[in-house]
Amino acid sequence: MGRGDLNDAEWVRLKPHLPRNVGRGGRWKCHRRVINGILFRLRTGIPWRDLPARFGKWQTVYDRHRRWSADGTWERILRAVQADTEAQGRIDWSMASVDSTVCRAHQHAEGARHQPPKWAGKRARPACHRDDEGLGRSRGGLTTNIHLVGESGLRPLARLITPGQWGDAPQMIPVLGGIRVPRPNGGHPRTRPNHLSGDRAYSSRRNRRYLRRRQIKPTIPEPGNQQANRLRRGSRGGRPTGFHEARYVHRNEVERLIGKLKINRAVATRFDKRAYVFHGTVTVAAIRLWLRA
Repeated sequence: MGRGDLNDAEWVRLKPHLPRNVGRGGRWKCHRRVINGILFRLRTGIPWRDLPARFGKWQTVYDRHRRWSADGTWERILRAVQADTEAQGRIDWSMASVDSTVCRAHQHAEGARHQPPKWAGKRARPACHRDDEGLGRSRGGLTTNIHLVGESGLRPLARLITPGQWGDAPQMIPVLGGIRVPRPNGGHPRTRPNHLSGDRAYSSRRNRRYLRRRQIKPTIPEPGNQQANRLRRGSRGGRPTGFHEARYVHRNEVERLIGKLKINRAVATRFDKRAYVFHGTVTVAAIRLWLRA
């Protein structure tokens, strides 16, 4: 077993949730070796072609990661591991935190530039990306945003990939909607924490109405301009927003979670051109955190 590979305890937890062989041919042999290859590339960020020979053919490792990212296998494995942790009562639902982080996109993820006709006499323009590819241009260049909701155990409950120039506040509701942890005894999955902390970027009337409707107590400070606007409107401005300063210290947990995820070079820098493959890469990093719990 090499450094960073699955240990025996992690493999025992992961093995029951992996796809099994269907029919003849032994299609899914060597799961552990292939997953160790995916983890090696996740940790080091090297090109797939440069994987060491001990993981087998690099095409096999890459194809399995791409296929499992496309058909939702990684997502199902993550939910199954979360359900196991919930069955043991080791998920802290009392407080969750929301935040986002920017990942610089490598030139291999950018794609080809648009080459205008020769008669136009103009330079090649940068490639235009669709919103569903999660690539956008901001002050840092070509970037991708990872929006996270994490619990107090420094493990992600939900993730969302967006272009780098998209704001944080509009993405709070979609990322909270991604929380679905199956219950051990059946029934509806667990979808909300008791409290949610976030920085000033998430303070908006729309977000606060959403949290009230779902009975989630917010711990989000109100920016100065929003306070001034509320006071200017008088009685029509509504009541002051509640803020629990002692609970706000828990917001550092999601920042520490982001640090744990970005230890992996393939998460800190986006090398994957397609958004669903990069989402699978982030999901593999999240699965590793849940397995180590």
